[in-house]
Amino acid sequence: MDQQFQLLFEEMKIEMQRQTIELRESITNSIMDRMDEKLTPIIAENKKLKQKINTLEKEVEYLKREKKGNNLVIFGIEEGEKSISELFDNFKKILKDNINIDLQQREINKLYRLGKNKIAHKPRPILCSFINKWKKEEILKNKRNLKEIHVSEDYTKEVLEKRKALMPKLNEEKKKGNIAFIKYDQLIVIEQNTNADKRKRELSTSPQLPSKIHTKKHQMPSSLKSNRSNAFDIMRSHSLTNISNNSKQ
Repeated sequence: MDQQFQLLFEEMKIEMQRQTIELRESITNSIMDRMDEKLTPIIAENKKLKQKINTLEKEVEYLKREKKGNNLVIFGIEEGEKSISELFDNFKKILKDNINIDLQQREINKLYRLGKNKIAHKPRPILCSFINKWKKEEILKNKRNLKEIHVSEDYTKEVLEKRKALMPKLNEEKKKGNIAFIKYDQLIVIEQNTNADKRKRELSTSPQLPSKIHTKKHQMPSSLKSNRSNAFDIMRSHSLTNISNNSKQ
């Protein structure tokens, strides 16, 4: 009897454990479903906000780029001017002497040194903001001929960091013999195609084509010859007919 009660008790215990597990899973699933229902709109809203933030970041970057679009940063002009007018005269003289560009005050919006404190043994760079972009572009096109100074685009802090990070890769590509340069914040690499040169050499040393092929080019098809002869015959017969008719008249 006691053994039967013991078996019954074990069965009840197992059943209770099974029901407890099922109840726990049911409650867990129910809670998760409710959480999903509440989280789904929040996740969707979060996705929309991320897209808006991404769009706003691009717009801000565009505005920053446009704001700096007419600017140049000049390096190497000795610091010692007593006024902005004197600084302008120094810059104007360098441009005229080096690349023969005549700069007028009316073409400049702003001109000032960057940084508050003077750097020892090194002149502070100068920011020059032009009224029109064409004058800035003209200076950039001739910047290689500038001997006394160096000019550069006015990049944002983020772009400067990207350009700095790309420098090791730029040097690596140049060592490989490729043409590489940084355009704004992107690395442009033009690989040297040695296969093209090899192909050119192979073509230049290839034997000439047989003479028969050349003669075929200039050979007139027999059909054209027959057509030409038929045309002459028709013209001759037509002219003879006209002559005979005229003689009868």
